[in-house]
Amino acid sequence: MGEGSVIAVDIGATHYRTALVTSEGCVRDFVRGDTPREGASGEVVARAVGDAIASIPGWSRAAGIGVASAGPLDLTSGRVVCSPNMAFEEVPLVAPLFERFGLPVRLLNDCRAGALGERWLGAGQGVDNLVYLTLSTGIGGGAVVGGRLLQGRDGNAGEVGHLFVDSEYALSCGCGHAGHWEAYASGTGMPRFFAAWLAKNNLPASSFDASSSRGILGAAARGDSLAGAFMDALGAISARAFSDIIVAYSPEVIVLDGPIARAHGALLIRHMCPHLDRYLPTPEIVVSPLEGRAPLLGAAVYALGLS
Repeated sequence: MGEGSVIAVDIGATHYRTALVTSEGCVRDFVRGDTPREGASGEVVARAVGDAIASIPGWSRAAGIGVASAGPLDLTSGRVVCSPNMAFEEVPLVAPLFERFGLPVRLLNDCRAGALGERWLGAGQGVDNLVYLTLSTGIGGGAVVGGRLLQGRDGNAGEVGHLFVDSEYALSCGCGHAGHWEAYASGTGMPRFFAAWLAKNNLPASSFDASSSRGILGAAARGDSLAGAFMDALGAISARAFSDIIVAYSPEVIVLDGPIARAHGALLIRHMCPHLDRYLPTPEIVVSPLEGRAPLLGAAVYALGLS
């Protein structure tokens, strides 16, 4: 362990993960928990994460702590601020973790961390231009362009879930605006889009459980015709976002991650690709091979100073 190891943390809206990660990418003492959604303030999140770190043998010999978190972020103060998917208006992370452990803490967005993780040990190895997308409770992205991670002001470059993709249904996003990709294709948005699509097209209720993205995608994977027709509508919406991403970043590869992509990535790609704009060459579109650990590995890369 020693100087070649760091504590890596990945905080999502639903779960958090932490582990000791070596400079060779070996993940040890992995701890997972539910991200707190109740409490007097967002400080309960740092407290829960801190308890997980404290349970890792040898944490005190780590060189630092890398934290990948759902955003938006305020890197100056080391906080999550106004997240549409987390339960608190503000979630302080850097200061409470530094005060508790006395180790340097480096914070970045979880999707930007995912891009670093993929470039280090995943589908982006040897690639200087890549985009990482996560399809989960929300939708986020991170881009490496010319070998450099794009961070933007306060580390929030890549909030692609809030790309404008539709005015026909004008579904409300968790951020309060309408027509954003996240409102249609995320785990929380997909069932609402399915219901709106049924109503708009005067279609009968489904025979499958359409209250979750898992139910809808599972039905489509089994060959249900109604779910398949919906997947084409969803594919057309998602292709607008993908087309924007391609012309904005010109990536060699787009890596899909998150529970939705890991379970049904091939299905999503198949229904989306026919609707893509072809202004620039279509990059390779793949599902992450890292089994959900790209942001955790990216947090380690960031803490190790390898990015």
